[in-house]
Amino acid sequence: MPALSETKVAFLATDGFEDSELTSPWQAVTEAGAEARLVSPKSGSISGAKGHEQAVDLAAGDASAEDFDALVLPGGVVNADQLRMDDASTAFVRAFFEQHKPVGVICHGGWILTDAGVVDGRTLTSYRSLRTDLQNAGANWVDEEVVVDQGLVSSRTPDDLPAFNAKLVEEIGEGPHAGQTA
Repeated sequence: MPALSETKVAFLATDGFEDSELTSPWQAVTEAGAEARLVSPKSGSISGAKGHEQAVDLAAGDASAEDFDALVLPGGVVNADQLRMDDASTAFVRAFFEQHKPVGVICHGGWILTDAGVVDGRTLTSYRSLRTDLQNAGANWVDEEVVVDQGLVSSRTPDDLPAFNAKLVEEIGEGPHAGQTA
């Protein structure tokens, strides 16, 4: 596993996130040496679908992709639906692609990618119910445990977290990817 010392990773989420899809990647990147920060359109703290509480470090409207080396988008239906309707969150996500930085997305987290306009021509996976939305936005959707496309790491469900975490840490360790574009 690559060392991620002096690396800052943003996690973008709000209420209703899938608990393990936040906590497991968070643990993976911090154990590799990265600093993880929670960005949210909501202040204070957010609650996962199964009750995990997480303090918010930074408001989405105040966050800048320039201050981070990578982004992680946990799933959860409510979380993903709320984030994709928040303009500051969508702009924050798009900026990571414009800056060629690694992005990890799991389960329903991919919904915001359609609104950010960053999936056209990209290969990725997600929870099965997002398949049509992602394809309609121009993505090549595949049903695989983990998919890596030029710094974009995607997985389907919490069952895929071991593979997702390993590839996420690897891609963050590689740094910017020229093919990671908006």
